[in-house]
Formats: sequence, structure tokens, C-alpha cells
Amino acid sequence: MSAARPAAVTVHDAHKWYGAHQVLAGIELTVQPGQVTVIIGPSGSGKSTLLRAVNHLEKLDIGHVTVNGEPIGVRHHRGRLKEISERAILAQRRGIGFVFQGFHLFPHLTVLENVAAAPAAAKRKSRAEAAELARTLLGRVGLADKVDAYPRQLSGGQQQRVAIARALALEPGVILFDEPTSALDPELVGEVLSVIKDLATGGTTLIVVTHEIGFAREIADTVVFLDGGRIVEQGPPDRVLDRPEHPRTREFLSKVL
Repeated sequence: MSAARPAAVTVHDAHKWYGAHQVLAGIELTVQPGQVTVIIGPSGSGKSTLLRAVNHLEKLDIGHVTVNGEPIGVRHHRGRLKEISERAILAQRRGIGFVFQGFHLFPHLTVLENVAAAPAAAKRKSRAEAAELARTLLGRVGLADKVDAYPRQLSGGQQQRVAIARALALEPGVILFDEPTSALDPELVGEVLSVIKDLATGGTTLIVVTHEIGFAREIADTVVFLDGGRIVEQGPPDRVLDRPEHPRTREFLSKVL
């Protein structure tokens, strides 16, 4: 009998302080492979900090994160968690895609070069193979005709779609989205959400921080409502968004729906 497959992401008792301000207060979260988890909540509730802790861009003060059963950024040593080297952390991050609010594209590289850079640098593919993969992924996000363009020549929505293609280029087991539409003009939001929706239906494990409640209802397997660094409520979108049990969830949704 084969061993059970580990959870794609597990957050174990996550605590984080910025000075005297506690941003995360004992978060426990499990995301199964192929699931889409959407995190919602008011500004300052700890959403982005929690997301960044998954790939160790934020170091937790207490607790740790595992991805596919492997601790991220730390290892167990004599009953304690010990930080691993930055080089080892970078290697782990290659298996965790991250799409930021602000695109973070290289302005001096073409669209094709932006997407091909990571698999080539990681020596997972030759330059020719990386370029071929980049063309495939840019076609997948609807930008096959923009391979030779530079980021400055693209709309915000197009730049974010390039960023999604770049996140896919290392074939990560998990992709994290930190409010991927917050920097976009309203008319450009739909094109980015459409690409994420395609990923969600394709079985990729996604964790998405968003303020787009309608989108959360459409793609999420699980919705997590965060407030004050704590998970106040979580469950299927039809329950959390339509029949919330906690008064704080009801209050929040009454202001954003």
C-alpha cells in the first residue's frame, strides 16, 4: 500500500511580528494538491504576509511551512528549526511560482527573454528549449504575438499575463498570486482573471490573495477569511461567501459585495 500523498502546502502555527505589531497569530492552513485556495480579508489582515511566508520571502518568528512535505527555508535540527542557506532557499523557491502585484518584469529583456530566463538560469533547459517553452506559455496566456515586445510596450494586463507565464516556466508544484489585479485598470482585470481561471481548471495548486469576491466564488475550492492575523472562517465558497457563520465575516462581506 503506497503512502498517502502529502499536502501541497501546510502552514504550521505561523506567527509573525513587525516590532510590537503581530501580523500573523497562529495560522494553521492545509492546501491539498490541485486545490484552489483563495484568501480574502481587510487590508492589514496578514494576507500578503501569509502568502510570502509560503516561499520564505517572509521569515516566520514561530512556526513553519511545508510544501509537498518539505519544510521551506528551515530544517529540523535537534528538535528545533534552523534556517538553511540562501542558496538552498532559492532552489526551493524554484518549485513555488509567485505572481506579484507589480509584475516585476525585467525592463531590458523582451517578453520571450523574461519568460525563458528562469528555466535557462536554473539549468533545467538549454537556451533553445527555454525559448521554445516560453513561446508555448506565452501562447497559453494569449500573448504569442508579443514575444519580441518589451514590457514598456505592453498594457498592465499584458504585463501581468507575462508574469504568469514566467511563473509557469519552472513548472512549479504551487503558484502563489498576491492580489494579481490590484495594480490594473478595471477594464484589464478580466483578461488576467481569465488566465488564472484556466490554470484553476487545469489542476494546478493555487493560493490566491484577492479582493475580487466574485472571482473567489467562481474558482475557489476553499475560501479563507483572514482578520487580525487569524483565520476567522474557512470553507467552500458557497458557504463562506453566501452563508458566513462568523459575524466578522458577515460584516466584511456586507461592505465589499
